[in-house]
Amino acid sequence: MGEIEYKPSTQVMIEASVGSAGDPEKNNNGVSINEVRADPSPSCSYMLTRIHAGYFRISLSLGSQALLWKILTRPDGVSPHVLLHVFSKVPSAVCLLLWCLAVLTQFSLSFVYVLRCCFHFHLVKAEFLHHIGVNYLYAPWISWLVLLQSAPILLPNTSFLYLILCWTFIVPLAVLDIKIYGQWFTTKKRFLSVMANPTSQISVIGNLVAARAAAEMGWKESAVCIWSLGIVHYLVLFVTLYQHLSGQNSLPTILRPTFFLFFAAPSMASFSWNSISGAFDNTSKMLFFFSLFLFISLVCRPFLFKKSMRKFHIAWWAYSFPLTFISLAAVQYAREVKSHVATLLMLVLSVMSLLVFLGLMMLTAANVNRLLRDTDDPMLTFCKNSKSAARVTK
Repeated sequence: MGEIEYKPSTQVMIEASVGSAGDPEKNNNGVSINEVRADPSPSCSYMLTRIHAGYFRISLSLGSQALLWKILTRPDGVSPHVLLHVFSKVPSAVCLLLWCLAVLTQFSLSFVYVLRCCFHFHLVKAEFLHHIGVNYLYAPWISWLVLLQSAPILLPNTSFLYLILCWTFIVPLAVLDIKIYGQWFTTKKRFLSVMANPTSQISVIGNLVAARAAAEMGWKESAVCIWSLGIVHYLVLFVTLYQHLSGQNSLPTILRPTFFLFFAAPSMASFSWNSISGAFDNTSKMLFFFSLFLFISLVCRPFLFKKSMRKFHIAWWAYSFPLTFISLAAVQYAREVKSHVATLLMLVLSVMSLLVFLGLMMLTAANVNRLLRDTDDPMLTFCKNSKSAARVTK
């Protein structure tokens, strides 16, 4: 018998390309529809759905940086220390240019957000209902107040225009306070123990910035009233967060840069109390030392921010203005104490604030398209889910 020749069996594998009928998220070429939509330049309507109140962190950082350099270059506060002569030599045109850039950014963001309110009001409503997004509704008004305080000599804080503009931006903060602070202890589903997260401290910062603005105008009683409202709520909020009493509304990993708000609030409290009392007294010093302790505690834990630093996000701007606020308090402390250690501390914090600010400016300019197409933004995800839920109920 002849040998039987065995041949390996031939397997025929058929790959079925699943088109839009099998997966609505992909087209016939197997490419995600989201990727196809992301290829062209974003339209105006698309941008309105992406830019939320959290983007005002950029103008807030610009305005606070302008305020820092306005104070550093002010001749009446220059310390005799030799290292500080470099600040006095900074041309006033540089400070004016920085302030103009901040105003331009603020006007641009405000214009876009007004259009968002007109054409996509449901998204603004979703922000207000979100436990994180509602806190950033303070940011536009805080930015305007900081820009007023950092304005050049062309707009003195004793002018009638300054007074009108200042109270125009303080009143919306008071309205938000009544609404949000009232919900914290009267609305069961929005109790502070449920809603508290690090971004809740933005409301406190808003009150403290408003208090300094009122003090700069000479309205001392109003300034003390607003300052006390902010500092009391900060103490309650800090204890709630410190004991981890917040409920199911945890903070997403990508928003961990907002932990820098922990030292931003006491820093601004110290800075604003200096304007109210007219001197950097023991109250201002205690608040400054407390903010410095919180700052060091966070800096010593870089792994806390490791996951949030994998991809550039708009939340990174939460690093900038808290550093500027603590630098502002350090400047006033150095002027009061007039010691080498205080001056060195002021220099270190100011340079660190400037470097972080410049780095974020370059990263933002290089990643504008990525920011507008970012799908990991918690606010955008919540707005999308809210819109889908509304359609289902209809």
